[in-house]
This record gives sequence, C-alpha cells and structure tokens, in this order.
Amino acid sequence: MELTVIIFLLLLSIILCTCFYVLSPAPRSIKGNLPPGPYRYPIIGNILDLGRNSHRSTAQLSKVYGPLMSLKLGNVTLMVITSPQLAKEALQKHDQSMYGRANPAVSEVHGHGKVSMIWLPTNDSRWRVLRGICKNHIFSRRRLDETEPLRQENLRKLRDYMQECYDSCGRVVNISSMAFSLSLNLLTSTLFSRDLSPLDSGPEATHDGVMEIVKALIKGVSTANVADYFPIFKFVDPQGIKRRAKAYVGKMFAILDDIISQRLQARWSLSMDSALSNDILDVLLDLSESDQLPQNQIKHLLMDLILAGTEATATTVEWTMAELIRNPTKMAKARHELQTLIGHDKQVQESDISSLPYLNAVVKESMRLHPIGPLLIPHKAETDVEMCGYLIPKNASVMVNVWAIGRDPSIWHDPERFEPERFFDRKIEFKGHDFELIPFGSGRRICPGMTLADRMVHLVVANMIHDFDWKLEGGMKPEELDLNENFTFSLHKAVPLKAIPIKL
Repeated sequence: MELTVIIFLLLLSIILCTCFYVLSPAPRSIKGNLPPGPYRYPIIGNILDLGRNSHRSTAQLSKVYGPLMSLKLGNVTLMVITSPQLAKEALQKHDQSMYGRANPAVSEVHGHGKVSMIWLPTNDSRWRVLRGICKNHIFSRRRLDETEPLRQENLRKLRDYMQECYDSCGRVVNISSMAFSLSLNLLTSTLFSRDLSPLDSGPEATHDGVMEIVKALIKGVSTANVADYFPIFKFVDPQGIKRRAKAYVGKMFAILDDIISQRLQARWSLSMDSALSNDILDVLLDLSESDQLPQNQIKHLLMDLILAGTEATATTVEWTMAELIRNPTKMAKARHELQTLIGHDKQVQESDISSLPYLNAVVKESMRLHPIGPLLIPHKAETDVEMCGYLIPKNASVMVNVWAIGRDPSIWHDPERFEPERFFDRKIEFKGHDFELIPFGSGRRICPGMTLADRMVHLVVANMIHDFDWKLEGGMKPEELDLNENFTFSLHKAVPLKAIPIKL
C-alpha cells in the first residue's frame, strides 16, 4: 500500500467523515459475533496495521487473532483467512454465498467492470458465458495444443537471445524485464499471433510502448485507493488513479481495436478457410459472428487475459530463476533431469513437462514461497455466513492469504527453505484441490488461465537452464542474492534479477 499517500489523505478523510460518522444512525445489519481482530480506530479502522506488505502484516496478526480474522479498512469490513481448512470452507462450502466482488473504483473506467470476468459476480449470466468461453474455446487442452507452435517460436527467440548475450562477452540479462517481455509475447502470440515487445528493449516496444502500458495498468489496479475505503471520495479521485487508468486503458483498447480491425479486414478479403489461423482471436470472432460474444467485449476479455497472464507468468519465472541461482545444486539437479530426458541442445516441448518431475517440483516450491498473488482477490459475501461460530456479515470482503499458508510451519517443514524435494514426499498439486497450495485460487473463481500459465512457466524456466548456467554480476555469490519482496498486484522481487548466461 502507498502508506504515505494514504496517511496524508486520511487527514482530510477524518475531517470530512467525522460528522457523517457521528450523525449517521447505527446500521441495522446483524452485528453477531464477528471474528477476532485488532482494535479498530474510529473512521480509519485498521488501515495503519497493514503497512506496505499486507501479506506479511496480516500473517503476523493472524498469529495473535487466529486463522479467521476481521479487520476494518475505512468503510470496508475485511475477513482474512490464513489456514487451508478455512480457505476450503470459504471457497468451496460457501461458494454459493461468497460469489461477489467488491469492485475497486479503477475497474469502472471504460465500463470495464460491467463486462470483465474478473469483476463480475459468478451468478451473472455474462460471467458464465465468459467462463465457458475460456474453458471450452481458449484454455482447453485441444486449443492449447493447437497454439503451441506460436509459443515455441518465442522460446526459440529466447534461446537465440541468451546465446547472443553469451557471445557478447557475457552480457548481463535483466531477467525481470526479459521475463515480462517474453511472457507478454507468449500470450499475445497465442491470442492473436503477434509479438508486442522485444526481449531486450527495456521501455521500448513495437506497439507504442505496450509493455509500459501493461505495467502501468497493473500498477493502477494494485495501488491502494482511498476511494475504495471511503466512498465519499469515489467521485473525487484524489490520487488520480482512475484518471491515469482511463488514459492507459484507452491506449490499450486502441491497440486491441487496431489488431481486431486488421483481422476483420483479412477475414473479409479472403475466403474463410484461408483466413483462419490457429490463434484465439479468430475463435472469438467466430463466437461473435454466432452471437455468443458481443464484438465490443472482445477487447475487454483480451485485456484481462493479457494483464493477468503476463504478470503471473513473469513474476513466477523471475522468482523461480532467483531461487535456482541462489541454490546452484538445485539448478544442477533440474538441468541434469532435462539433459537426461530431453537431451542436449534441444528445445523443450510442452509435451515434455509431465515427464520432468523435478522441474515440476521446482515450480511448485517457487509458487509456495512466492505465490503469484499472495492475497487472493477478495470475494464478497452476498448474504450473512457463519464460519467457525463467527458471523461473516453480508457485503464483507473475504480474502485468503496464500502466502501465510505457504509459510506455515505447522503445514510445511522448514518453510523458509527452498526444497523442491518436499513434493516427492507429499503429492500436492496447485490445481485448486489441495488448499495448502492454491496460488491460482480455487472454486468457481479459480484462475481460468492456469493451464496456460502452467505450460509457459515450465517451458521458460526449462529453456533458460537446459543448456545454460547463470552467474550473478559483479562477482556476487549465490547466497548473497537479495530475495526481498515488493508487494503490488503480485509479489515482485524488490531488486530486479540480473544475471549472466553461460553456455554449457
């Protein structure tokens, strides 16, 4: 959270809200026996208890108040869950009652929240249509297999880029930036057969700085907004978050409109058979022509997929590489598996992933320690719900701290240690059924792109370590690598990972 900005604006909040707080009648909803939590200060509640890294602060608070804890953030009642048992109860047993979203103000720009699968409630027919499209037409195994050649071309470019850096007397690779560009290209090539960002371009990109647009939009969604906690500021936008988001969403929509328009022209000018490609955009346009998806909603869906998929893949790749570089024996073990089962100087295919158990364990361990979203996007209770004898009141937000679950010593032995071998002793998957490890969530709101993200992360990491070793710049020792975090929408390394590839 941007704590400094919030504290500054809270001074104004207190002045404006005090009269409303004092003069308004008490709410008529049932108070009941709320879960325990820290003392709530008037008006601001527990905002100051969270700090910048709210995944850590709520995990620490749960040691005092238990695995089901209540907080008050301005006008928002928030329930925080830090145990797999309660996560299962909330996301599965009470799925029919906790199907809503407390949409942030930023989701309203360009009417996005009204057509976005991320923000629509699951009982909305539009959500069900979008979910069905993702399941049956975008992320099905058949569709992903058909679009694999598009991703393999980007992986070839990755290998060429690493070779080029090695040939250039050991040029340093900004793995953080490269992983972001590569993840963006893997997604956009799958979606509409285009790369939008060179691997080594930094802030430059082929489509009007699209990488920076994507990063700006992710930052806008993840920035703590006073208006989300104090509705009195909803139409004021004191931090300018909505204004900036509106501008960047407009830029993203202009890019997507251009891509869609060019594809439509190609479809009209050619016969249908020759115009069809193996990407997702043609599938969506076919659905639009059969009245299953309004054409003006295609860009909203594409933007959701690009933002969520790029961020998830890039951050997981960076953390996985950081842990492998910091633990050379683990990297050597993963590489030995690749070279034994795949062979030298061969590009790893998606069909190879299931035959690489140690690589799978490495990715699971990385997701346990550094989950994509340490705090799952909150669900909203649409009715009063009882959990563990406590009341979860209607309209409360319910959030699962998967970071806390992943580092709980009662669940994981020596939880701070990077130890992929633990997954040979415990058969745990991250597909939403084992609540000790749910980086993609669970229940009806489990990430629809999990299957594609799973393929991309494994492929990128495998191709980065298969025929290359990595050393840190400036003679830094592996154990000196900084693993501090920076929590925004997802969990980033505070210091971007940079290393030098060494061809084997």
